[in-house]
This record gives sequence, structure tokens and C-alpha cells, in this order.
Amino acid sequence: MPTRRNVITSVTLCLVSALIGAGRAKAAGKLPVIATFTILADLARNVGGERVEVQTLVGPNGDAHVYQPTPADAKNLAAAKLILVNGLGLEGWIDRLIKASGAKAPVLVASKGVKPLQMREEGRIGADPHAWQSIANAKIYVANIRDGLIAADPEGAEAYRANSAAYLAKLDGLETEVKQAIAKIPPAQRAIITTHDAFGYFGAAYGFRFVAPQGVSTETEASASDVAKIIRQIKAEKIPAVFLENIADVRLARRIAEESGAKIGGALFSDALSPPDGPASTYLDMMRNNVGELSAALEK
Repeated sequence: MPTRRNVITSVTLCLVSALIGAGRAKAAGKLPVIATFTILADLARNVGGERVEVQTLVGPNGDAHVYQPTPADAKNLAAAKLILVNGLGLEGWIDRLIKASGAKAPVLVASKGVKPLQMREEGRIGADPHAWQSIANAKIYVANIRDGLIAADPEGAEAYRANSAAYLAKLDGLETEVKQAIAKIPPAQRAIITTHDAFGYFGAAYGFRFVAPQGVSTETEASASDVAKIIRQIKAEKIPAVFLENIADVRLARRIAEESGAKIGGALFSDALSPPDGPASTYLDMMRNNVGELSAALEK
């Protein structure tokens, strides 16, 4: 005959089992979303909250310009209910991957509505895809993601609107922080060298001039004449610092710094977030990290 203790234990175990089962069912019921890279994924998680399960194709510190998709990517795309891409030519491989996967989910271009800047690479002029480097543009991304999630999951419309409003308020606060920090950097000091031309929108928004020995694609290697030209420019214009990037080969920046006399600043995050234990695991932290590194190297 079961004792009172055994009955209570049995009931407790049943309740725990039911709660675990309910949690799994809830997780299984989340909207599966695929984002091409980590910055988009972070924005989507902030807007989607508990209703979405976001996976990325290109991971932390990854380079979306040169990414090579895997069979697992095709499988994940096929199961998605919404696919988020940056657009503006960033993910040259995504259309082929979507076609190969047989994915039927709608594709949302997060940069829709952004006024693209133009940039030159290998003699050609095209759109600069790094629009998220302006916080004003990140707000456009958030609004597009919100609308895409509502279209894919109408029952979550109220939650998506509330989440996006709360996150947009955080972006407003972030922009105030960024502008206050940059105001302390003398305008004459706001010219720097980076290893990859990813900061055009940041420069236009916040009054910086970025000079890069590489163009929009990190596949484009700087030639010896390019490097020599950059070094001459640093010396002629007294550009104070060279900054490394988390997705680029640091040897190029170090060579330019050594030969020009410019100081090496800290790492800037351009096309990808850091791993969770790094200094830029969210979009908010990425922008704070970059402004902090610029300030540390350039303030006098």
C-alpha cells in the first residue's frame, strides 16, 4: 500500500514532468526564424522575444561576405517560417542557398527603406551594405523585422509591437550615448584607418572619416601600391590611429601602423558580433565597444 510520502512524491514528479513537457511544447511552438548573420539575429531576438527561435547562418566573428553555406544551413532554411537577410548585396550566396534548400518561407530584407550610401570597389560603384553601423538605420531594421514577424505570426502582433517599442527606446538611449562620447573627440582627430571598408554609415552619421585599404568585400586584398598609398596618406594627413576589425586579418593593419607611425587602436566590430562571452555579444554592446575603443585612442 503506497504511503502518504510516496503519493506526494508521485504527484510532485507528475507535476514536474507536466511542466517540463509544457516547456518543451512551448519551445517547439516558437516561430522558427533564420537570420543570415549575428547582428540581424540579435535585432530579431529583441523584437521577437519569447515567441521566436532565431538561428544564424554566419556565426560570431564570421564574415558574411565570404561565407560558404553548409548542408545544415539548407536544412534549417527549409524549416524556417521567416528568413531575414540584410540585402544591399551583402549575402551574395543567399539566393542560391534558398533555392537549393527548397525553402518556402518569406524572405524579409531588413535594410528595406534605408537610403544606401555608395562605395567604390575594384573600379565599380555599388551600394554599401553595412547600413546597421548607423543607429538610425538599425531602427529601420527593427521596424521591418517587427512587420515581418507580424505577417508570419499575426497572433503575436501585440507582443512584437511592444517588444519593438521597448527596443527602439533602448536604441534612442544608445544614440544619445554615442553622440555624447564622440563630442569629446576633437574633430581633427576623427580620421582613422580600418582594415575593411565597413564604417561608411557610422562615419556619415557621427562625423568620422574612415580610410580602408580594402573595399566592401573582404576577399579583396590590398596591393603593395594600395598599402604604400595608405601610408603616404596617413603621414600627409597625420591620421592618428589604425584600428583592427574582428573579421579581418590583423597583419595588414599592424604593417600599416608600423610603417606609418600611427598607433594601433582596439578591435572594432564591423560585420559580426562577438561570442556571448565577448565584448560585443549584442548590437547595443557592439556600438558601445566601438565608440569606447575610438574614444580611448583618439581623445586628447
